[in-house]
Amino acid sequence: MIRENQKTLNMIQVILDLGIVVIALALAYWYRFSNYEGSYLKFESYVPTLVLLVPLHFFLYYLLGLYEARRRKSFSFEVGKIIQANLLSTMILFTLLYIIKEIDYSRQVLIYFIILTGTLTIAERVALRAILNNIREKGYNKKHVLIIGTGRLAKRLVNALQENRYLGYEILGIVGENTAVGKKLAGVTVAGAISDLENIIMESKIDEIFITISTKEYDLFRNIIKICEKSGVRTQIVPDYARFIPAKPQMDEVDGIPLINIRHVPLDNFLKSFAKRAFDVAVSFVGLIICLPIFLVIIIGIKLDSPGAVIFSQERVGLNKKNFMMYKFRTMRMQSAEESDKEWTTKEDNRKTRLGNILRKTSLDELPQLWNVFKGDMSLVGPRPERPFFVEQFKEKIPRYMIKHHVRPGITGWAQVNGWRGDTSIRKRIECDIYYIENWTFMFDLKILVMTVFKGFVNRNAY
Repeated sequence: MIRENQKTLNMIQVILDLGIVVIALALAYWYRFSNYEGSYLKFESYVPTLVLLVPLHFFLYYLLGLYEARRRKSFSFEVGKIIQANLLSTMILFTLLYIIKEIDYSRQVLIYFIILTGTLTIAERVALRAILNNIREKGYNKKHVLIIGTGRLAKRLVNALQENRYLGYEILGIVGENTAVGKKLAGVTVAGAISDLENIIMESKIDEIFITISTKEYDLFRNIIKICEKSGVRTQIVPDYARFIPAKPQMDEVDGIPLINIRHVPLDNFLKSFAKRAFDVAVSFVGLIICLPIFLVIIIGIKLDSPGAVIFSQERVGLNKKNFMMYKFRTMRMQSAEESDKEWTTKEDNRKTRLGNILRKTSLDELPQLWNVFKGDMSLVGPRPERPFFVEQFKEKIPRYMIKHHVRPGITGWAQVNGWRGDTSIRKRIECDIYYIENWTFMFDLKILVMTVFKGFVNRNAY
């Protein structure tokens, strides 16, 4: 029944989404020309674009997972994917209009269309969620689930499902060994022992079963799965080794042998990695040219402020734990390599020059790293690279610290725009870095770059 409801819901959603594309174009045209007295194309001339836009929106929404079951997807995920799909469709449309040299279409109509499509689609999703939540509150369209196991994992799962009621799961009971029937576990009644499982499934309308027992109980585990399969109930396994996997695992296989990749890194994909690198090369090249006058002013300022070299180079650890030389404008008095490589910069550090203090506060000292990006040592966005001396220390003290070297280090990053830079928590920085590595998208990079412009350059923790 649940699956049939999902199919019906998906069909309704597709019809609404594609209807919104048509309505948005009509509204955009009306808004642009309703009070316009000059000459302009009739609406019929815009209708052929729908031949492209309607199937294109369906394809992009489907490709980005907007027609999958939403029980486990947050609303922010949906909004992000809707915006991403609309931007992609717009880029494709404008590219096509450029290729065919169509100059008569009103660009304002198309811009209004983009805004209206996104706004109306998001509003539609809000309304659908509200309707579904209302239906579930009345006891309809819920997934009735049974949890097998009474240990730590079972308690965590019960709490998670109860705290996230919008998912629509209703726990009918818990099944486990060595626990009295009728006893409450995290507020849920124990319905019976595992030996009673088949009867419990037959007597109850169960849509899904969660297995939370340890896989070391192999014979019991195999018997449970056999009963679930025999009953035709959808079954999910909550692995007891999940506490050892600090990431979103990805399934793979070799000749039918399943493999669990505990660390999913989107940039391992060649096309994604190539797109990011191409963007880095293009932006760093343009950036170096645009920043030449700024470079000249800073160089003169450094020379007048203190004796010594203009560019400060320092060994850092980068992609795949390979060392490289990172460049910055010199912001401190001249010192030995041992001093600069093993001392942490603090707020009242007396090694800083007067101009250096300003450059650090505004992050202008980082501009030469555009050359590192162009060379391929770094990326515009990524985890900040650290000195080998500190890497050796941190990898022993900070769990998962070395994961940051799965991608190219960046001039700016998710940790930096969230305030974790300078003399702040290394653990918080690594949490942000790992989140970035596992959730990378091109739009995420753009978001970080925009945030850097507004809040990342000048930072109270930058010293």
